[in-house]
Amino acid sequence: MPSDPSSKTRVALAFLFLFVVLVVGGYLVRDLRKLQESVADRERQTALQGVIDPEQLSEALKQYPSNKFLQLMAMATKAANDSNVAIEKLSNEVEPPSISKSGNLGGASRSDLEALRRDLKTADTNATTFLPRYTALLKAERDSVEKYARSLGMGPDTTSKLLDNIDKRHAEIATLTSKMLSARAESYRAYDNLVGLIIAEFGTYKVVNGQLIFPLQRTVDRYNVAANAVTVAAKRVAELGEERKAMLKSQQERWAQFVKSMRS
Repeated sequence: MPSDPSSKTRVALAFLFLFVVLVVGGYLVRDLRKLQESVADRERQTALQGVIDPEQLSEALKQYPSNKFLQLMAMATKAANDSNVAIEKLSNEVEPPSISKSGNLGGASRSDLEALRRDLKTADTNATTFLPRYTALLKAERDSVEKYARSLGMGPDTTSKLLDNIDKRHAEIATLTSKMLSARAESYRAYDNLVGLIIAEFGTYKVVNGQLIFPLQRTVDRYNVAANAVTVAAKRVAELGEERKAMLKSQQERWAQFVKSMRS
C-alpha cells in the first residue's frame, strides 16, 4: 500500500517540533543555570560585605542558609579549628604528666629519679615518632573539606583556590611541628642526661637551699654543662612555642583575607 503523504508530513512536523523543543529547552536550561549562578554570586557578595573575620561567617550563614559558598567557608573554618584543637591535644600526649611535675630533683628519691628517666625516654620516643599522626590529622581535614565541596557541587575554581589555601597552611604547620618535635626530643634527652648524672652521683651530694652540692669539682663542671644544655633546649622549645602562636595568628589573618577575596 502507498504511504499517506499527510501522515509523512505529520511525522516530519513532529520530529521538527521535538528538535525545536530540545534545542530551545537546552538554551533555557543553560540560561537558567547562568541566572542561578549570577544570583548566587550576588548573594555571596552581599553576604560577605560585612565579613571581616571568619567567625562572622556563621552570622552571614544564618542570613543566607542556602548559600553553598557560605556553607563551604563555614565548614572549612570549623574543620581548621577542629584540627588545631586535635593538634594541641596530640602535643599534650607526647609528654607524660610526671615530667612537668618533677619539681626539685635534689629532694627526689632514687626510685623517683629512675621513674622520671623512664618517662623522659617515653617522651623522647613520642616526640620522635608522632609526626605521622599530625600529618594524618591534616590530611583528614583536607579530605573532609574537598569531599564537602564536591557534595555542594562547587565549581572547580573555587574548590581549587580553597584547597590551595589549605595546603599552604598545612605545609606551614607540618614544618613547624617537625621543628617543635625535634626540639622537644632534644630537651628530653638533655634532661635525661642531667637526671642520669644525678642518679650516678646519688648519695655523694648534699642539698643546701635546694642546690646540689657535689664533693668533686669535675662533677660540678659536668653538672653545670648538663644543666646548661637543659636550659638551652628548653629555651628553644619556648621560642618555637611563640613562633607557633605567631603562625596561627598569621594564618587566621590570611584566612580572613582569603574569604574577603572570594567576594567577586
